[in-house]
Amino acid sequence: MSRTRISALIAPVSALALMTGIAAAQTTVDTSAGPMQISVVASGFDEPWAVGFLPDGAVMVTERAGRLLLLRDGEPTDITGVPEVYAEGQGGLLDVMIPRDFAQSREVWLTYSASVDGGAATAVGKGRLSDDGSALEGFDMLYVGDGMSGGRHFGSRIVEAQDGTVFITTGDRGTGPAGMQAQNPQTVEGSVIHLNRDGSTATTIEGWRRGIYSIGHRNAQGATLGPDGALWLVEHGAQGGDEVNRVEAGKNYGWPVISYGVNYNGASIGEGQERDGMEQPAHYWDPSIAPSGMIVYSGALVPEWAGDIFTGSLNTSFLSRLDPDTPAETGFAEERIESAETARVRDVREAPDGSIWFVSVIEGAIYRLAPENAS
Repeated sequence: MSRTRISALIAPVSALALMTGIAAAQTTVDTSAGPMQISVVASGFDEPWAVGFLPDGAVMVTERAGRLLLLRDGEPTDITGVPEVYAEGQGGLLDVMIPRDFAQSREVWLTYSASVDGGAATAVGKGRLSDDGSALEGFDMLYVGDGMSGGRHFGSRIVEAQDGTVFITTGDRGTGPAGMQAQNPQTVEGSVIHLNRDGSTATTIEGWRRGIYSIGHRNAQGATLGPDGALWLVEHGAQGGDEVNRVEAGKNYGWPVISYGVNYNGASIGEGQERDGMEQPAHYWDPSIAPSGMIVYSGALVPEWAGDIFTGSLNTSFLSRLDPDTPAETGFAEERIESAETARVRDVREAPDGSIWFVSVIEGAIYRLAPENAS
């Protein structure tokens, strides 16, 4: 595979800020919290999917085709030892998670689509980053879904819970209303999986496959913890009906029995918008924005946004900011932050300095959003 050209446009002055003190390309956008600057962190990626921050200031980046890169002092390095991935359709090397104890464990967690009997499946595993940062050592697949044909709806976000356990989202693999996989608690598809750090299952619910934490999800491509430690997801609907859900163990989130969207041919989905025993979303979008990436912002650099939810959009060009303290007809009041850089946003992360980083698939770039006077 030819080496992707990575243009690190921002030189570091500290371990935690690749972008500080640079005369790099910047865009100013007006927001509810005042003017914000969007700066390029690095560009030239081939379908970047996710970023993760190491405690020494380095940044890990996944590319869907299967490359894992380490950005340190503005210089990219390929990391070897990455698992072989099924890079078809929406599948490939997907999320990356750096645990809080990385300084001691050096663990790196990845989700990806893997070739298995019956087709492809969402998989999760971990390896140890070598001391020189060049390789994942001893990578081990810890959990894998059921093999199905096609390259759709792998979900695939990873979140470390407050107790150190790990949540993984899976998609319904495109089975939709006909397949009902997301309603079957004996299949992994369309669910949230809960694992211990050694790969053993952390949740057991009577009548459900071990490790399944919740069901009824279509394709969750954003996940994060709230301030209280609760798990939050954003997930794709069909034509309309994208959802924000606050997820609890043993709950059913409805897909494809209830939805605020319709099928792509205009036909209705399931039974409507409500059913006993199925949870309502905290927020939904109609028409769809195809949300991806998710944070609940700490307020470190922008106190006005503390507790607000940020997600990207894959079919329209903006960052969505949702204010859970302000109700609206669809759930929460929304602000859309839009610029040329926000085209097809795949991932959103809060950096250690409190800035908001996001990944643009179209631009093949990582950007930083922060107040104009923030270093």
